[in-house]
Amino acid sequence: MMPGPDTQKLPAEPNVIIESIVTTVDPNGEVNCAPMGVVWGEDEIVLKPFLETATYRNVVATGVAVVNLTDDVRLFARSAIGNPVFPTVPAVVVAGVALRDCCSWREVEVSSIDPKPPRARIDTEVVHREVRREFLGFNRARAAVLEATIHATRLHLLPAQFVKSELDRLQVIVDKTAGPEELEAMAVITDYVRSAASISSAARGGDQL
Repeated sequence: MMPGPDTQKLPAEPNVIIESIVTTVDPNGEVNCAPMGVVWGEDEIVLKPFLETATYRNVVATGVAVVNLTDDVRLFARSAIGNPVFPTVPAVVVAGVALRDCCSWREVEVSSIDPKPPRARIDTEVVHREVRREFLGFNRARAAVLEATIHATRLHLLPAQFVKSELDRLQVIVDKTAGPEELEAMAVITDYVRSAASISSAARGGDQL
């Protein structure tokens, strides 16, 4: 007999990755902002930081984090290549901060940590939601900057020529569809990649990108 609709095994829910800025605070109150793709859920969010990062250390120490959603790709670009100080506001429920200029945020508390290297799995429960402003919608330039930013964080893993070709391809999209903020963010990433390529080339005595 064929199983009925109520007894059929449904496929597992896909792990939707949402690009966010995760803000954490260390025990001394120093804020860290890290771009991170999180496994999204309305009530639970999974963080997957590398073990050697400040995000991992802070979450282990405090048990909380804030997941910020924003359409300002400058925040992604600058936090991916450094640890800038962005304006923040106090979180509502957890002992942390949210980005002042984000669209919305989720405050989360840790429910479990799997520290298996190289990336931990941190399951969290959403304990508060806050909306600050309207999300303006999808834009190809913003998506292109996000892709470029991801490439910039993986220069030690990806072939230099591949990164160059990808940035050239993404720059075309940015030039066609960007506003001032997206152009600024893309310039931050391309300058960073070129600088890194120049240093690498000088060390090898070879050609630059």
